[in-house]
Amino acid sequence: MQSSPSRKLVLGSTSVYRRELLARLRLPFIVAAPDVDETPLPGEAPAALARRLALAKARAVADMHPDCIVIGSDQVADLHGQSLGKPGTHDRAVAQLQAMRGQTVIFQTAVAVVCKASGFVQEDLAPVRVQFRDLGDAEIEQYLRAETPYDCAGSAKSEGLGISLLEAIDNDDPTALVGLPLIRTCRMLRAAGLNLWEQAT
Repeated sequence: MQSSPSRKLVLGSTSVYRRELLARLRLPFIVAAPDVDETPLPGEAPAALARRLALAKARAVADMHPDCIVIGSDQVADLHGQSLGKPGTHDRAVAQLQAMRGQTVIFQTAVAVVCKASGFVQEDLAPVRVQFRDLGDAEIEQYLRAETPYDCAGSAKSEGLGISLLEAIDNDDPTALVGLPLIRTCRMLRAAGLNLWEQAT
């Protein structure tokens, strides 16, 4: 696809974490909130849920900005096939971390890029395998009081104090665990015709 330097870039997300990650690319972009129901479908696997929501978010924002290149993303924590989303409350975060202690959790992070005007649609998944330490209840409580990660799938911020809860991280796209896999995102933006070097400021 030919380079399209005139196309504006839109991040279809309200996540401050994704906004900070995309800003690393030094590309001008705007942010738009996608109006998408994030309720899982009956029997929907975590990876399928993440992929569906990432694409739905990108498409919803592309409908509002048809001439732009739109990024949508979603992350679902996968504990033995069970989807764990954002806890929202302290009690739910406690329950999530208690369930994940000593376990391997796969954080299914999906990204989609859509341009309605050109008909471009791509999506991909960046799974991240995370081994949690065998956390004690007191340690879980102390961590949650210190960092309050109630807006994060899996109740831990790996880019912050949450890294202390982990034994190991295994992935091929280092920013995926924070919420936006930049290697895959860059690949899709190039495929969509965005010249990253010309756009970078």
